Amino acid sequence: MKRLFILCLLIALGTVFQGCSDKKPASPENISFASGATGASSPVTDQNKTYDYEVKEIWCKNGGNKIYGQAFIPKTGGKLPLIITSHGLGANYESGASYAKKYAPRGFAVYTFDFCGGSNKNNPNKSDGSNLEMSVMTEVSDLEAVLKTAKTWDFVDTGKIFLQGGSQGGLVSAITGIKHEDEISGLILLYPAFGMYDFVHGFYDYDNVPEEIEISSMTVGKNFVTDLWDYDAREYLPDFEKPVIIIQGGDDDIVLPSSSISANELLPNSEYHEIKGAGHGFSGEKHTEAANLAIDFIFKHI
Repeated sequence: MKRLFILCLLIALGTVFQGCSDKKPASPENISFASGATGASSPVTDQNKTYDYEVKEIWCKNGGNKIYGQAFIPKTGGKLPLIITSHGLGANYESGASYAKKYAPRGFAVYTFDFCGGSNKNNPNKSDGSNLEMSVMTEVSDLEAVLKTAKTWDFVDTGKIFLQGGSQGGLVSAITGIKHEDEISGLILLYPAFGMYDFVHGFYDYDNVPEEIEISSMTVGKNFVTDLWDYDAREYLPDFEKPVIIIQGGDDDIVLPSSSISANELLPNSEYHEIKGAGHGFSGEKHTEAANLAIDFIFKHI
């Protein structure tokens, strides 16, 4: 039963593994910068200008935990739209950085960060917290803290903040957006794991959840199950009026296209795009296609 639960929970959540980094975590006082080259104009927008950008390490706090992240800041000389990206289960900030390198040249600031306890051994996590404490709802709390902090940054246009997330990060972004609809401009959801609620309820009785569960090359605690027990984000989607784009791989066998299509049908102001031949996570030309779809969406809603 335990193995069956883990398999099905993996199907509900999905994991996108990113490359590892051997850099040591920087302290909150140790701010570093790096130059980024401008990219080519996106073929799906009518916006032709591109920008150089800088990368700045910025730490946030959620209670007693420090959250590590990187801000990609275009050199436009003004306040910028901001996309806050949330990684999937087991991944880290690098999954969002891959999109930031495409967004920043178009004039969008991006903040990508490590959830507290949300990464596995293959993806080093620079934030505080442990896997045993992490759940969807602790990640929602982390994202809420990041959103609150981001609104104090001098380069951010606080009226133009978007949340982006992949897989479990997509579910986290959706829940956070539902709770803070008046503070964001829209949601960019990549193969979002809306089906987690069903699997949590399908394989455990609330009073008999083990203290530890092995999943995605990491050991998580029972709150990974119990924290989501009474919350199904899909119940709130019909009342969420901000614009949403859902980008889904047509060959994804972890978060099925039918799950994203159902979510799209529940949302009153949503568009659904399916990338043919893509699985759970995008790379190469499919990653570029997903990023261009998101760029077009952002330009339409800023």
